Amino acid sequence: MTDPHYPKIILSFPYRGFKIEIDRTELDGQVIYAAWANYDRGCAVAVPSAVSRLEAIKKAKQWIDRRLQQV
Repeated sequence: MTDPHYPKIILSFPYRGFKIEIDRTELDGQVIYAAWANYDRGCAVAVPSAVSRLEAIKKAKQWIDRRLQQV
């Protein structure tokens, strides 16, 4: 049986009405980052995979900016 994955949030901050949470996971010896975008109606995985914390933050902000432009 495989072990369940629980997010390991290493950084959390507000951005344009969203709360961005950066998750750090190690898989086969490699560190992988992901970014969650939480808002009043739920949450979404804005960045499923990034090689650095800064890349995850940048892509999460871009994801939020694109989403807000669609409204």
